[in-house]
Amino acid sequence: MTGNSHSTRARRLLLATVAALALAGCQTDGGRKAPPVAAAPSAPQGPVLAGQAPYQWKNVQIVGGGFVDGIIFHPTVPGLRYARTDMGGAYRWDEGAKRWIPLLDWVSYADTNLMGVESIALDPHNPDRVYMALGTYTAPQAPTGAIVRSDDRGRTFRRVDVPIKFGGNENGRGNGERLAVDPNDPDTLYLGTRHDGLWVSHDGASTWNRVASFPDVTEDLSKEIAAGASPWARGGSGLVFVIFDPRSATKDGKGSRTIYVGASLKGRDNLFRSTDGGRTWTPVPGQPTANRPTRAALAADGTLYISYGSSPGPTRMTDGAVWKLDTRRGKWTDITPEKPDAAKGAAFGYAAVAVDAHNPKVVIASSFDRHRQPGSYPGLGEDIFRSVDGGKTWHGVFGGPKGDGKNGGVYDYSLAPYVKPTPIHWLFDIEIDPANPDHALFTTGYGGWETFDLTAVDKGQPSHWQVMSTGIEETVGMAFNSPVQGAPLISAIGDYGGFVHWDLDKPAPEGAASSPLFGNTDSVVSAPLNPGVVVRVGIHDERYPAPNIGYSLDGGRSWKPAEMPVPEAKRGKVAVSADGATWVWTPQGAKEGLVSGAFVTTDHGATWTSAQGLPDGVRVIGDAADPNTFYALSLFDGKLYVSTDRAAHFQARPFTLPNGLPTPAAVRNGRGDPRGGQDALYATPGRKGDLWIAAFDGLYHGTADGGAYTRLPGVEELHAFGFGKAAPGADVAALYLVGTIDHQRGIFRSDDAGRHWVRVNDDQHQWGLILQVSGDPKRYGRVYVGTHGRGIVYGDPQ
Repeated sequence: MTGNSHSTRARRLLLATVAALALAGCQTDGGRKAPPVAAAPSAPQGPVLAGQAPYQWKNVQIVGGGFVDGIIFHPTVPGLRYARTDMGGAYRWDEGAKRWIPLLDWVSYADTNLMGVESIALDPHNPDRVYMALGTYTAPQAPTGAIVRSDDRGRTFRRVDVPIKFGGNENGRGNGERLAVDPNDPDTLYLGTRHDGLWVSHDGASTWNRVASFPDVTEDLSKEIAAGASPWARGGSGLVFVIFDPRSATKDGKGSRTIYVGASLKGRDNLFRSTDGGRTWTPVPGQPTANRPTRAALAADGTLYISYGSSPGPTRMTDGAVWKLDTRRGKWTDITPEKPDAAKGAAFGYAAVAVDAHNPKVVIASSFDRHRQPGSYPGLGEDIFRSVDGGKTWHGVFGGPKGDGKNGGVYDYSLAPYVKPTPIHWLFDIEIDPANPDHALFTTGYGGWETFDLTAVDKGQPSHWQVMSTGIEETVGMAFNSPVQGAPLISAIGDYGGFVHWDLDKPAPEGAASSPLFGNTDSVVSAPLNPGVVVRVGIHDERYPAPNIGYSLDGGRSWKPAEMPVPEAKRGKVAVSADGATWVWTPQGAKEGLVSGAFVTTDHGATWTSAQGLPDGVRVIGDAADPNTFYALSLFDGKLYVSTDRAAHFQARPFTLPNGLPTPAAVRNGRGDPRGGQDALYATPGRKGDLWIAAFDGLYHGTADGGAYTRLPGVEELHAFGFGKAAPGADVAALYLVGTIDHQRGIFRSDDAGRHWVRVNDDQHQWGLILQVSGDPKRYGRVYVGTHGRGIVYGDPQ
């Protein structure tokens, strides 16, 4: 994931996801032809929801794919550690299984905002207890957050709602840790927030109160606002770390006297200290104020190490430093490994710092944005710097100081081959295992890395690094396709394009689908009568400029770029005729007038013509049985557009819904996430002219002739819809739906064309917001679910 694409994604998610939550109700066999779907039945007798079908759920293995922004080790229990992500929940490492275990899959659609993890804190005396501050956005539309506590290492949680908004997917999300447990009084926690000051709990996070005596750290952002700075790049990110000094226990041993709190400020005091157990606070004298604190670590001898950057990150840093404070003598020392120098093409900052728990002189620090420099230094890239003398001298773990190549690093990409062409970036947390000084981890925008020979750097030898993210799945499933033959799944995801998944339980050995390599893929389709033809559209990766459309003629084993119809064409939706000979692309921006209409090719993208008779911005789909026929739906206008000449010309046919058309104005904005599968048209596999309208507020079945559509009973709200292989002995394809049926929210399957449905997920498998769903035409019961930050999961009946 590139920094730019992730920042863009963050802004998009803020506008789309938060608005959806606020306005929508927070609310192996088989051939080329699937069995036909029967006509929609009349209302069944009895309930439509027929119970629960037990399913086994697993992640499609991509490995990582998103920003892991924090690693938290337990100080005394070997192997016990947690990871937090910006929008995909939290994980605990399972030492026996050698993989990360997701902990927040129980989060419901109504609580999607809780999938962003602002901070994690561990009780140093009770290894079973873990706390998390949950909340993804602080925008006005966003709901307030929650503090959750577990006494069984995250298997179950107790939730406390708090009047605080957290920004797990906002600027400064790699800072931390904001939440901390007092090592001398485990029932006491302090919490630094972005906009609401410092908070404290004295009862194990059951109740919280604002610390009124803490200084006002509000920033004056008037100049930045006047200059038009994005809300994501204005000022700092509030209070970014809380650190207790464990040596400062009170005489009765119930609490720590000394507490440090860092504020993301520059040009003014940004490090505050209390020496009376939090009653009063003062700025630490002599502190550096040129940049903003990002992270800090307190060594066993009382030395406080702090990293600084000109911004909280991951917005661009142009300056930074590393300092240490001798807390006993009050002496500050600048120990910056390599000083940024914008004049020499080295404008970067420092994102993280860590110290060996058992050797206060062993320190590591990470650069930030160094990899973006055009390079007056040869081989300049992101690096970790290591010191064994408290910062007097440093060695580069990867490239060495000024890219001189000393030491270097050896990478093993086998656990996630797709990361190989992606440079290390967003290196926002580094940690040395308190149980093993040779073991260290660092985080990136696509997961993270770990080594088990860190001390080799001290001998001038290369250290060896492997992907540490097995079990973590943090991609956004934008779209996917399960062909009638070939690979089980072809995915389209945010930030890393997509993959051809020949084995769902292993990462794609060839990495992301290419060429071209996309930063985001928005649509991928295969031809039902010729499944070797696969077409995908997106936006090219900034590292590899290329067309925004690619295709395969061998089911995804190899890819080629196609010509674009106009230079501005990007993203949007693509359709393919049943035989794969005709493609129709409606690029992003058609509704806004940035790109006009839809484009048609019959020669693999060598030439394009404009589809006639279509309004701008409507999604086109192909009939699943007739190669000559395409459809497009304008739901709010009550028009179905049909072409019988391979999308050259479309004609409008009016249709009616039994409960009337949706309101086309304000209500349209409250109809779920715009990237979801609602308010869309679907063609029945293997049956000409048989169509389904999956509206946000109902499911309808009809034909291409227009006229009246039948509403399927029981479906009250819909976010995603798809088809799968028919049940044994059935002559109708299975239907899959994400939404609400008979007042029950979930993922559902129907084996009888919608007469009855069974829920296939349970309350422990909800994954917050779900954007896409599809069955597998080759295997009955298998369903693929595209989540918003928890990757792609697939389920099979138990």
